[in-house]
Amino acid sequence: MGTAAAHRGEQGRRNWQALSVCLVAAFMTLLDVSIVNVALPSIRSGLHASEAELQWILWGYALTFGLVLVPSGRLGDARSRRAVFMSGLALFTVASAAAGIAPTILFLVLARLVQGVAGGILNPQVAGLIQQLFRGADRGRAFGALGAVIGVATAVGPLLGGGLIALAGAEEGWRWVFYVNVPVGVVALFLAWRLLPAPVYGDRQGLDPPGVLLLGAGVVCVLLPLVQEQQWHGALKWLLVLAGAALIAVFAAWERRARAPMIDLALFRLRSYTLGVAIALLFFAGFTAIFFIFTLYLQNGLGYSALGAGLAITPFALGSGSASAIGGRIVSRYGRPLVAAGLCLVLVGLGAAWVAVELEPGRGVAWATAAPLLVAGLGTGFVISPNQTLTLSEVDYTEGGSAAGVLQTGQRVGTAMGIAAVGSVFFAALGGTGGDWAAAFRRGLIVVLAFVLAALAAAVADLAAGRRRRRRAPLAAAPQQGAHAQAEDGRGAEDGPG
Repeated sequence: MGTAAAHRGEQGRRNWQALSVCLVAAFMTLLDVSIVNVALPSIRSGLHASEAELQWILWGYALTFGLVLVPSGRLGDARSRRAVFMSGLALFTVASAAAGIAPTILFLVLARLVQGVAGGILNPQVAGLIQQLFRGADRGRAFGALGAVIGVATAVGPLLGGGLIALAGAEEGWRWVFYVNVPVGVVALFLAWRLLPAPVYGDRQGLDPPGVLLLGAGVVCVLLPLVQEQQWHGALKWLLVLAGAALIAVFAAWERRARAPMIDLALFRLRSYTLGVAIALLFFAGFTAIFFIFTLYLQNGLGYSALGAGLAITPFALGSGSASAIGGRIVSRYGRPLVAAGLCLVLVGLGAAWVAVELEPGRGVAWATAAPLLVAGLGTGFVISPNQTLTLSEVDYTEGGSAAGVLQTGQRVGTAMGIAAVGSVFFAALGGTGGDWAAAFRRGLIVVLAFVLAALAAAVADLAAGRRRRRRAPLAAAPQQGAHAQAEDGRGAEDGPG
């Protein structure tokens, strides 16, 4: 008995060590979504880049990242999550080194596209491995740690990028934004080989090439006009979104008939999964757009340095990281009400930030928004990791990678959708007010608040559906209980005289 307990304890420690490796790799890939924001002025001067080329450095990464999430999640489910994880990590490390040495802007854009592919290969494996390695409350804590990584990586990116540029100099500092991934990636590769579960090579069915092509084309058509919203003028670009929706509808029809589908569409019969994906999409539309417009306001509007802009966002990162760890521990106790409460906190924090910018639109805005951003960060911590835990709670671990891929695709589409919508309002307000950056930020914030409010509506819909289901359950059980009681009484009457 003691030997069995010791073995379980050792296995538990090994699982948490494996998770640590996964989280380090996930942190790197998610950090690269936001760390580049503050490096753009340095890249522009270093490589003489145009605005369109700078946009491709940002959105090219997001585009290719979102493109491969679901197929790579399915590949990990069907083959070995360790093998797919390590392939993505190795590719990300090489692409980071290539981005760092980029001699031209075209080379850098191509390296960023490859980085995005690698990040999209790697990330679904992390959620799939959590599903595989952990059960019960431990799974909630593991997803809490992942949520903390998502929140902190997104929020701390500008601070880390600003610090690296300040240390290495404005001319070449942007290269270290990419170089920093290389030693971390090499060490993580070695540890992944040692600690992640051994490969399991299964049946080669289930990869669904037609499904991969249909979904990939649909995601590209949806994301491309969103990430190019500022560069492609006119309304014709939105026809691509309609084409993408049509392709995704064809993909869904194909998956229903496919012998080995890439996504089990029965997942969307689970209320927790469907509404969880909707919450993630809507929340990420607002959550990540905040950093986009806030760093623009601070750097371009108020003349903050890259490091100063990063420091201004630090309260959000602190709140998000601490609350994510707590949220992962208590989500099994409170469930979806915790997510709803977190969304309310985000609304309060961002509303207070709006008031702060009204009262202090000048260079003191970083101090004025510190407390509101801390509150919004705390709310974010109670949204991201608990929502991820609840969304995947009813998903079998054998579908964990593809289910997580769909969830993360929703997050990426939400990010692109939010930045397109918020950025459009922000720049329109900037032009309409003659360069009033504070007014542009406030108007962009209205759109952010609308997205968060929509996510709250989805959370409330889930709560209401859950209450209705609980109210119906006793009514449905009552006749069965009555029949059961009669049966018990009948047996008792027969047994008594005997």
